[in-house]
Amino acid sequence: MTVTKNSFADLVRIEQLRRIESVHTKKLSYTSVANVDRYPVTDFKYADFTQRLTRRADLLIRDNGLEAHIAKSPQQFNHASRISLVVAVIFGGVAAGNAVSESDTLNIYWLLAVLLGFNLVALILWVIGISLRLQSLSSGVAAQLVSWASFRKKDTEETIGSLASRAWWDSCLTGTVGKWRVSVLTHKFWLAYLTAGLLLLILLMMAKQYNFIWGTTLLSESSLPRLTEFLSSPLQIIGLETPDSHQISASRMGEGIQNSETRAAWARFLIGALLIYGLLPRLIALTFSVAMLRWAERGFKLDLYLPYYVELRQQLMTRRTTSKVVDADPLAGIEPTQIVQPRQTYLLPAGAHALGIELDDQACWPESLSCQYNIVDMQSLAEAVEYVKKLEGALVIGVAANRLPDRGIQRMIADLLAVTHCTPWLLLLNKNPAVPVVEGREMAWFRLAENCRIPAEHVITT
Repeated sequence: MTVTKNSFADLVRIEQLRRIESVHTKKLSYTSVANVDRYPVTDFKYADFTQRLTRRADLLIRDNGLEAHIAKSPQQFNHASRISLVVAVIFGGVAAGNAVSESDTLNIYWLLAVLLGFNLVALILWVIGISLRLQSLSSGVAAQLVSWASFRKKDTEETIGSLASRAWWDSCLTGTVGKWRVSVLTHKFWLAYLTAGLLLLILLMMAKQYNFIWGTTLLSESSLPRLTEFLSSPLQIIGLETPDSHQISASRMGEGIQNSETRAAWARFLIGALLIYGLLPRLIALTFSVAMLRWAERGFKLDLYLPYYVELRQQLMTRRTTSKVVDADPLAGIEPTQIVQPRQTYLLPAGAHALGIELDDQACWPESLSCQYNIVDMQSLAEAVEYVKKLEGALVIGVAANRLPDRGIQRMIADLLAVTHCTPWLLLLNKNPAVPVVEGREMAWFRLAENCRIPAEHVITT
């Protein structure tokens, strides 16, 4: 069967359903997933598992009428994003209008400072934030307001809608995915700001005649002309005619009325500067952010060490073992005595080697396993290390599920796995199977397994 990778949206829906199930399990109907395909597999594959989770999530969302709650969060974010772009257009038009004012003269550098100055500062802060991984700098104020306004927690009650929104927030607006999603919104905001200001200036210059001037109080007389020539170089490369040295000198504040050629040259310089130094860098940054967002979404993975996914993995993808006769039974054909074996709720490999770590006398191992060593001190650890060096196959490490793991246990497990060639398994031994292990403690053991590179599907609770 061909397995295709799930989309980011599918994984987010799975996460939203996980949050809802964690609180409102009893309110949901599971009739539709009772007959979901649960055929066994020999090897665990992430893409296969997520496809089964997607099918299960689609059935539960459809039958329980959760689609409106699932879709509400992205709709809120898109609505807030459109509002921010409208605000950016208004700000850009107001900034350009105030810089032009009602006079017939335009101070060229004051206009560039108003339209490009804030944009340049924001772009520099974004680059610093991305480089140093500081989301407070890489996220603009508008983008942060959009994120906060759409998903602020209004009450403490964990409703289905609030759980779905919080799951979408954590998946789409935090971490690597969130960093680039907010970056995309930030660049769109500034593009709208610059575009609105540029279009308003073009309309004003088409409808009214302006003289372009420059002047300075603190800087030297040659500083702004040199800056104009420097900024004009890229514009001349693309074929725009910019003011020459004579026209720049003639535009000094108080030098007199300009001719039409000088005004046209300054207008082309203004439009070209806004395009090259304003819109173009933002377009490049937006394109880069969109590409990185797609890359981050493709690399997004579910945390399969969460007990929720571990339980579903045991349900949807039971392990299939292949057995064969090694030594023929000499009593074949004789009907054996019927013996009822106790039902086992765990799936452990046959013929596995077993070790225990700091277990007491009340530890109850499965009948299929025989504990060889119980590590309680440095001497027993050294003996166990020498023992596992010679083993092949599967190594089951038993621990007490009712206690919290510490660094000492993690260090022992790491020492054992560093010298063995066996496939590691972690068995959480529960003294009283009738009483389930506290979720927080079970979660701590899964985190220990993750740190020791034991696959989540190899963590079994008795």
